[in-house]
Amino acid sequence: MALLEAHAIRKLHGSVIALDGVSLAIREGEFVSVIGPNGAGKTTLVNVLTGLVPPTSGTVKFKGRDIAGIGPVRLARLGMARSFQLVNVFAGLTVAETLAVPVLSRLGRGGRVLAALARDAEVHAEVAEVAALFGLTDALGRPARTLPHGDRKLLDVASAVALHPEIILLDEPTSGVGTRDKTAIMEVLVGAARRIGIKAIIQVEHDMDIVFGYSGRIIALHEGRVLADSTPDGILADAQVVAAVVGKRVSDAHR
Repeated sequence: MALLEAHAIRKLHGSVIALDGVSLAIREGEFVSVIGPNGAGKTTLVNVLTGLVPPTSGTVKFKGRDIAGIGPVRLARLGMARSFQLVNVFAGLTVAETLAVPVLSRLGRGGRVLAALARDAEVHAEVAEVAALFGLTDALGRPARTLPHGDRKLLDVASAVALHPEIILLDEPTSGVGTRDKTAIMEVLVGAARRIGIKAIIQVEHDMDIVFGYSGRIIALHEGRVLADSTPDGILADAQVVAAVVGKRVSDAHR
């Protein structure tokens, strides 16, 4: 049984068709990348899959339960999370406080973040554990907004991982990061996901080196439709997908 399923998803923005009959299934153990040119519907798909927006028609199910439009907070409690960019949402928090927000949410505890870090041993320990997984231990006391861009991306993903989800969705996890740092971020991300016990990863990503280097499966979107859903080798063997989505130079580099 698939962890996450979408069937015949259609999403309209006024008269614009953002998604047109998209179906997919994500199973335990998969690392799936969603690719496509600008305007292909990638971010809309992630928003629908994570319950942020309901589809105009079609169904979305997580572990067999209909989750269309339920919102990211309720979805996180069920075991699915996406990176939240908490650095931008809570610009005044330290790294430790930023990580404490999802930890407190998962444990079902309210109250002030600072008080929880100071007095709640369980919250403090879990924040320290996640920080260690992502190499952020030395930065725990630093204002999150002052981190280098690569570390801010790591903190963004770490905040989602702190929810201990079964499946995580990442929207451009390496955007704006230098080539060398991109690989480092992905290695940390994948390693942390394995240690936490995350069962599947979905990412939207433009960098084809990252896509083909880490994905077991690739879903190519074009004009709101699934153009291909295959292994990396299968994608490269499809001339139509290479021409529309991947690009010839990138294709040659990965053969």
